[in-house]
Amino acid sequence: MNPDTRTTDLAAIEELHKADVDATLTQDASALTILWSETGVNFGFPGPPVVGIKAMKEAYEKFRVDYPEFKVLKYAAEIKEVQIVDDWAIEVGEFDAVYQMSANSDPISVKDKGMRVLRRQTDGSWKFAVVNLK
Repeated sequence: MNPDTRTTDLAAIEELHKADVDATLTQDASALTILWSETGVNFGFPGPPVVGIKAMKEAYEKFRVDYPEFKVLKYAAEIKEVQIVDDWAIEVGEFDAVYQMSANSDPISVKDKGMRVLRRQTDGSWKFAVVNLK
């Protein structure tokens, strides 16, 4: 891969990372949804994986209805490695979060490890294609 192309790709991927942190902290369903490619697969919801952008939007909206007081207090991703091949990238990292299910509940801390598969979009941006964290 051309070093200039890799630099451009990594900068675009970093923009996705920033948007991910912002959307996660605000829990805005629309902002969370636009992080995904059209055929994205999210293993982060209870039950079977959520597949496709329409289902993703519905899942985020349902979560907000089911947990209206849910709040993310902290979210940080430490990406350890990124491999880019053609229009695909695989990243491995650790993801720290602190959240509250309601205003009266104690904060819950989680530290997940996992991988995310990203797909380059026609405009050169990157979106999540598969996310699996445990």
